[in-house]
Amino acid sequence: MAHQLNGLFPQSLLKAFSVLIFIILLKDVCNGQPQLIGPSQVLVARAGDDVILPCHLEPAYDVSAMTLEWTRSSLEPRFVYVSRGSQELEKLKNPSFKGRTSVFVDELKNGNISLKISKVKSDDTGTYRCYVPVLEKEAFVELVVGK
Repeated sequence: MAHQLNGLFPQSLLKAFSVLIFIILLKDVCNGQPQLIGPSQVLVARAGDDVILPCHLEPAYDVSAMTLEWTRSSLEPRFVYVSRGSQELEKLKNPSFKGRTSVFVDELKNGNISLKISKVKSDDTGTYRCYVPVLEKEAFVELVVGK
């Protein structure tokens, strides 16, 4: 009997440990936390075109009353778009993006935080961060603008 228990104990311990690791890795999914999703590939645009930087929450989550930030760390100030409660805060925006960025306000209730940049320039090339501070969720979008 003792021999059987010794033989079973390591296997059951290994199974329990595997299940625990699985639960830890999937904790955000298991507790219903939405995930911020961006594109898996680099976006390429031509100078002068309008481009949409995709970013959305899965499952859909209403962010219309939340602070939303789109930033590019290589800029000063770093904000290309920032809003609180669906109201854009133009005064925080980098001057080179004034009048050129927007989100789809009607889609915020569905978790769509995609950013539209109008008339892109080669200087717009870079990595953009989509961030929802209250959820502590972020996604990155890399944009390359050609001539």
